Amino acid sequence: MILSSVNMVDSDRPINVQVNDGKIIDVSFSRIKAADPLHLRFDQAIIFPGLINSHDHLDFNLFPQLGNKIYSNYTEWGKNIHENYKKEIAEVLEIPIALRAEWGIYKNLLCGVTTVINHGEKLATDNDLINVFEETQCLHSVGFERRWKMKLNNPFKRKLPVNVHVGEGDDWLAYNEIDRLTRWNLFKKKLVGVHAVAMTEKQAKKFNAIVWCPESNYFLLNKTAQVFNLKKHATILFGTDSTLTSNWDIWNHLKLARKTRLLSDTSLYYALTENAAQTWLLNSGKIAPGKDADLVIAKAKTDMINVDDFYSLTPADLLLVIHKGQIRLFDETLLAQLKELNKANFSKICVDGVTKYVQGDLPGLIANIRKYHPKANFPASITIPG
Repeated sequence: MILSSVNMVDSDRPINVQVNDGKIIDVSFSRIKAADPLHLRFDQAIIFPGLINSHDHLDFNLFPQLGNKIYSNYTEWGKNIHENYKKEIAEVLEIPIALRAEWGIYKNLLCGVTTVINHGEKLATDNDLINVFEETQCLHSVGFERRWKMKLNNPFKRKLPVNVHVGEGDDWLAYNEIDRLTRWNLFKKKLVGVHAVAMTEKQAKKFNAIVWCPESNYFLLNKTAQVFNLKKHATILFGTDSTLTSNWDIWNHLKLARKTRLLSDTSLYYALTENAAQTWLLNSGKIAPGKDADLVIAKAKTDMINVDDFYSLTPADLLLVIHKGQIRLFDETLLAQLKELNKANFSKICVDGVTKYVQGDLPGLIANIRKYHPKANFPASITIPG
């Protein structure tokens, strides 16, 4: 596959990218002369690595946002929603977990995410649409994980990074649990802390990385992690969390994150790409020969392409999503160039009125879910053509 005349986020000079056997094999400013049966040409388009969502709960993305006030910490929120939203929680949990997780995968794919770090029990998903990364020692939190000290110090998992919610609050309890966690990290495992709203710079020194989820934080706490300071000591990654506490669309999250000015545009971009790939030991996150061909091409808003074009994107703007060298989603404007693609493996949907083709039977999945929960919480912007 050759992708011609696309612009990288940090350049207004078009490049050409060749993909073969799931890898990027050539990136060139000049025309790639190699013969290839699939040669896609673009006009005014931006290319970037498939996004890496470093925090989601894939089986929780059919919940509406639950909460009715600003909370002091996640334990207060957890108690509150189980007392006040029993019906809403029970309705979603009636849906088999495999169906909920499959929708969580599509939620990410439709936004251009090609790798998601799932937080929770490992999912038995038969998925090849995106990478579902679960090669971590996943602990929920100090507050909710039973026998967390013993699990944290499991000697058989010494080489796995510990992926844990921590400091999700704006009070002494949230601050103190960070110290409790690091004090009991007897084997000095690599810690990846999720949320870290209460974290100080001193505490950040004991973490390998911090996953910043600003939209979820503002919904629960009306406050977010001070990543401008934390980044001096730990790598900053980016996550969405689930729809229990945030919007389904990662691009909305990025627009909010950008408004906070807590990270530069470049640092925020790396939190979604290179820094995330390095933290999770992935062969992606960068457009370079030898890297996995996880790529997204989107419609740019201006002729002079710049970083604003990237941060102004929406799911409707995505033209092509490639994962492991395979097309997973494409815009209808590419139909004429994709004559040889087996479209029987794709389903037709609309995103904000723009027609897309996505691999798999997404309409069938939605129909199946609604057998269990007729009012399941799908985004209003995603519709199935009649």
